[in-house]
Amino acid sequence: MSNSSKNTDLLVIGGGPGGYAAAFRGSDLGMSVILVEADVRLGGTCLLRGCIPSKALLHVAQLLSESRKAEAWGLKFQEPVIDLEKMRSWKEGIVAQFSKGLSGLSGKRKVEVITGRAKFKDTRTVIVEGEGNVEEIQFGHAIVATGSRPSTLPVFDIDSPNILDSTTALALEEIPERLLAVGGGIIGLELSTVYAELGSKVTLIEVTDGLVPGADRDLIRPLQKRIESRVDSLHLNTSVTAVTQQEKGLSVKFEGSIEHKSQEFDKILLSVGRRPNTEDIGLDNLGVELTERGHIRVDNQMRTREQNIFAIGDVVEGPGLAHKASHEGKVAAEVIAGQPAAFDGIIPSVVYTDPEVAWCGLTETQAEKEGRAVEVTRFPWAASGRAATLGDQEGLTKLVIDPETDRILGVGIVGPSAGELISEGVVAIEMASVAEDLAQCIHPHPSLSESIGVAAEIHMGSATDLYIPKRK
Repeated sequence: MSNSSKNTDLLVIGGGPGGYAAAFRGSDLGMSVILVEADVRLGGTCLLRGCIPSKALLHVAQLLSESRKAEAWGLKFQEPVIDLEKMRSWKEGIVAQFSKGLSGLSGKRKVEVITGRAKFKDTRTVIVEGEGNVEEIQFGHAIVATGSRPSTLPVFDIDSPNILDSTTALALEEIPERLLAVGGGIIGLELSTVYAELGSKVTLIEVTDGLVPGADRDLIRPLQKRIESRVDSLHLNTSVTAVTQQEKGLSVKFEGSIEHKSQEFDKILLSVGRRPNTEDIGLDNLGVELTERGHIRVDNQMRTREQNIFAIGDVVEGPGLAHKASHEGKVAAEVIAGQPAAFDGIIPSVVYTDPEVAWCGLTETQAEKEGRAVEVTRFPWAASGRAATLGDQEGLTKLVIDPETDRILGVGIVGPSAGELISEGVVAIEMASVAEDLAQCIHPHPSLSESIGVAAEIHMGSATDLYIPKRK
């Protein structure tokens, strides 16, 4: 085993969306940068085993769904033949393409990438253990971007290969005939959609009384209706009390609102959240503070209690989203470079199901919880010509508006391409737009984007596409 030592201005631990964004931005700002990543490929969970591969499979699921809906439009297709090996190869090809691209960008920016696991020795030193070598790195500043991993529950700790998490489920080794999906959050719904469209009989359970807890119910209702039509059964207020490995599959016992308390499945998909990777990286050798859930406490500049140590992405509090992490990474790098940066952005959330659900800013649910007065205006996609041509009119666009100033505080959308449309809402909130600003913007017709403009017109009392008088 060889030993060596290095020095750098900026050390980034973790090569996911937050980590490589921080490293690249730091290099662009003139710092020497070393990026340490445990995986041999850059990209982190998002690229290698999360956002990108899941969206590839969701695209396949969408095509299968569209082929069935097309019968109502006069097109009838034969049942598809699914080639899992080819599907996996296509998915992995996308991952390899972008991971290779990140390696190229590292080289062009002269960011040194070291494969290994980093552990803090003190506030200026880390030890990196790689394959056959140990390196000591001295740094001026460090950014922790070690990400997160799937959570589990004790009842599922039976060491069975038939229990999948969000990582192993994306490997797509086979399509089980009977699949139990545990967790009705974003990840659980997306993966349930994929397996249901590929042919599994999916039983979906959620321990709370609604899917995607925290999201506005009027946005979730069309999604829940579609999910119920695709899965074999959906049960809210339901949890698992026991799991036993049988010769052929898994025996599961339930409690809650589900009728049949004992059932058998071929596989279980466990999607009950994620936990930060803050263990075994030497944080106990630093003065950083952790929350009760193991996240690193930071200020709005992503700085910990150690003035030269920063943390970003899933290891800090907030939604575990790639675009949040990358923005935080840029903020941290800019602060280290002496620029006046801070994180105060609007973070959009998207559920990439069919239909998609997206929201940003203040939700109606949050406003009610805080006792905050707001006006909510909705445009039903039943009145959208473009939605009609797509055969999907159950969508909705809503604006959450300050009643005193008419300022746009939040935007929510459910329907096709909601994840693309929500960006206009982000810009409106960031630019402190009022309803009239959106109403006066000329949107293309027919389009789904015009639903945002019409929603603003409804609030103003100037909508002509449907009759909803403005309340006095």
